[in-house]
Amino acid sequence: MIFRRLVLVVGLLALFVPGFSQDVTFQGSAKTTVSVGESFTLTYTLNNQGSDFRGPRLNGFDIISGPFTSTSSSIQSINGRTTMSVRYSFQYILQANKEGTFDIPPATIMVDRRTITSNAISIKVMKNASGQNPGGGNQYNQNPQQQGSVQTGTNDIMLKAFISNPNPMQGEGITLIYKIYLKPTIAGINFTNVKDPSFPGFWSQKLSKDNEKLKQYTQVIDGQQYIVADLKKFTLFPLKSGKFIIEPMELDCQARVQQKGRARTGDPFFDDFFNDSFFNNSVATIERNLKSNLLNVNVKPIPSTGVPDDYAGAVGNFTFHTELDRTKVKTNEAINLKCVVSGEGNLQLIDKLNIIFPPDFETYDPKISNDIRSSDKGVSGSQVFEYLIIPRKPGTFNLKPISFSFFDLKKMKYVSLSSPSYIIEVEKGTGEAANVTYTGANHEEIKYIGSDIRHIKNQVFPLSRSGVYFFGSLIFMLWLIIPLLLFFAFILLFRKFSERRSDVVLMKNLRATKVARKRLRKAELYFKEQKQEEFYVEISQALWGYLSDKFSLPIAELSIDTVRQTLVDKAVSEEIIQSFLDTLNNTEYARFAPGEKSVNMERIYNEALALISRIERELR
Repeated sequence: MIFRRLVLVVGLLALFVPGFSQDVTFQGSAKTTVSVGESFTLTYTLNNQGSDFRGPRLNGFDIISGPFTSTSSSIQSINGRTTMSVRYSFQYILQANKEGTFDIPPATIMVDRRTITSNAISIKVMKNASGQNPGGGNQYNQNPQQQGSVQTGTNDIMLKAFISNPNPMQGEGITLIYKIYLKPTIAGINFTNVKDPSFPGFWSQKLSKDNEKLKQYTQVIDGQQYIVADLKKFTLFPLKSGKFIIEPMELDCQARVQQKGRARTGDPFFDDFFNDSFFNNSVATIERNLKSNLLNVNVKPIPSTGVPDDYAGAVGNFTFHTELDRTKVKTNEAINLKCVVSGEGNLQLIDKLNIIFPPDFETYDPKISNDIRSSDKGVSGSQVFEYLIIPRKPGTFNLKPISFSFFDLKKMKYVSLSSPSYIIEVEKGTGEAANVTYTGANHEEIKYIGSDIRHIKNQVFPLSRSGVYFFGSLIFMLWLIIPLLLFFAFILLFRKFSERRSDVVLMKNLRATKVARKRLRKAELYFKEQKQEEFYVEISQALWGYLSDKFSLPIAELSIDTVRQTLVDKAVSEEIIQSFLDTLNNTEYARFAPGEKSVNMERIYNEALALISRIERELR
């Protein structure tokens, strides 16, 4: 059956060869009138197979995506003669960014070693064009030869977040995965404006690379098959106990959706055969904004009883060993001590060890290196601490055992590991000993070494010429004049400073950030006391008062519109403007919003503090 079908296809293609010898046409098309901010499609159609497509230079428009290539075919049967034509389309999704009339120059493509040029296109961009939807979603204009339609549902593309353990212990690693779900009708997808969520209360380690190829697999959900890919992976380590919310991940995407045309010839055989997906697939592009789900994490505290004295927050399953390169040295010769912590857990949060060195040893801060491996099962590897120690006095010294403690998640108890003690024999060397040394952070262990013999000072002493006196010299005169000059400079600066302080507008501008931060500190006190009403009043006054002082706006004239226009005039980025306005709105909403009160207050406080700092940086 398959062989007969292939023979039929080859025979039909031989009949259609004359149809391919038609004249080559390369035509560009787009809407002639659009609005500022409106997205539209620019399409170039070719009736023959070509290569090396070169798009035009687009002035006055932003390229949202493209060019995308699609293919469509059609069959016509007239008076018993059947012909087939194939069209190739190259599509851009553009957005108009300013008013005016813009000429899009021709595009070019190579066909049979010839350069084919399209027509030029003129597009008028108006401020408010009737019948348009500025700023709306992507509008796909189908080729007139295609009779299909794009059908997508809300569940055709989904972004979901999953966490390995919603109830971890403090310091226990958990895996966070963001997955993208696509119906089989999605031919391809591009991601833009990917906004990674923040993880307050967690130390995060990214497991996936930004440019790595996504591994795909299939999954059936509610009877529907999806193509699934792990978009991003993180390992999170809770730094404290309590209830936390992991904010959603958000991104924009352009998806290419397969659509099928129905070319009608009047012959049932041709209609059924050539409307097969092999002959008649074409692709349209749609835009979506995806947002994942919220995740609630309840972090349980580790036990507060039985905590070792040297415990520094390590949680997991670890081993500990030490290495000393030699135990017999001479004074002023270096010894290397290596301490290695290996296993699974929050390795990178282990930043110090509790080591007590003999007071006659000179020590330096350790060199810390690590070999960390991240996988779906968590973080594992080793953390190495290398100490350089130098004995300054001969004798026999005992380096006491070094201990390392951690909380074992499997045994659910604290475990202490210890190294062996080392006996270090130090002989007197030929080098010169230092006068004084101390061990690390304990300044009470300062010891004087070699104080019984002082070396003869043999440096050159300064000499002065006889008969030369300081009184009446040039330096003497300068010492008389310089204070006088400094006094007059002080008077000038004082007057300038007084004039500056009399400028009320300028002083408000200079003190805007200081006053806002003072109000935020007061809001922080209310947050700690859980005084919700007073907290939101101070946050609101801090934000509105900052705008009023910074840009000399009367309080009575402040509104969302005036704030937006003022920030735009000051060349503040649109992202920061929108974030500032969202924070103002969220401040009022959070007062009555359901959920954890302390979480909402902490989020609003952090947003307000960060936004004022970002605006200050942009205005510099």
